[in-house]
Amino acid sequence: MTKFTRRFFLKAGATAATVTTGQLFFPESGRSQSKQINLYSSRHYNTDDQLYGLFTSKTGIKVNLIEGKADELIERIKSEGKNSPADLLITVDAGRLWRAEQAGLFAPVSSSVLAAKIPANLRHPNNLWFGFSKRARVIVYNKDSVDPSQLSTYEDLVAPQWQGRFIIRSSSNIYNQSLVAGLIDVHGEQKVEDWCRGLVNNFARSPQGNDTGQIEAVASGLADLTLVNTYYLPRYLKNRNPRKKAIFERVGVFFPNQSDRGAHVNIGGAGMVKSAPNPEGAIAFLEYLASPEAQKFFSQGNSEYPVVAGTPADPVVESFGTFKEDTTNVSSYGINNAKAVQIMDRAGWK
Repeated sequence: MTKFTRRFFLKAGATAATVTTGQLFFPESGRSQSKQINLYSSRHYNTDDQLYGLFTSKTGIKVNLIEGKADELIERIKSEGKNSPADLLITVDAGRLWRAEQAGLFAPVSSSVLAAKIPANLRHPNNLWFGFSKRARVIVYNKDSVDPSQLSTYEDLVAPQWQGRFIIRSSSNIYNQSLVAGLIDVHGEQKVEDWCRGLVNNFARSPQGNDTGQIEAVASGLADLTLVNTYYLPRYLKNRNPRKKAIFERVGVFFPNQSDRGAHVNIGGAGMVKSAPNPEGAIAFLEYLASPEAQKFFSQGNSEYPVVAGTPADPVVESFGTFKEDTTNVSSYGINNAKAVQIMDRAGWK
């Protein structure tokens, strides 16, 4: 943690009084000092602290960091109402940004900087939130049991040849919900429900664990294929533990749908809270996240893909190769989320 950032943790069931200090918030008005911003964040990457510190050194605006799970932070801002001290909410996955949007938390931001730098498909159509980093949801396969020439699309994962060979996280995971929501946008509900049923039929085990759990299971030979976000993989190669490095060496990365719409991508993003005490500082922070310096932090610090053209990716991520990405606006993931959850449930995806 840098000297520029004050960190507060949101505990389940906590009230504003239990997680704030007089220096951070002013109970009489709910307003914050003009030379600080209050950032509610569900990102849990330590490298982000350096990013916030650099913003302070450049602008003189201190970042007060309040951390918690995305849904908890959304509920907290809702409960704080018009006197919320929150200036910004930053989280991962467009589906979570959509939840905050539906709760009425965000104000539109008019910024020529953001309009020029952030691709249209990676920001809200009405500028309620913006993507600042991205990740692709890719097929990871066991190199000993799968020839990548056998792989092609997400849709093909239901083929009989993969029966009993595929694993994945639970349907409650937002990454999977957003993937299915994106497929609804392409194929419609019925075809996607058929696809989910076919995928469930090919499961080697009941859905469980996180993305790293899927990678390690495939590397061990428990299954042959899985779907994970790209930024998890470089952590294995960069780890000092030889066993972790070996996991990376045993698996391959395949980008699906390269002959049609491209691979599914999602974002880490942020929006300005409509009751922001310091809207000028909040907009300055959003614009900073699109700067070359900040984009380098996202790519080098957490192995995410930068969203601003011309920013180099992490060398390990670059080793996966270039790929065609689906340019569907990521806001559709939230719009279709409820349908996606219903479909996954009907298909037996636990």
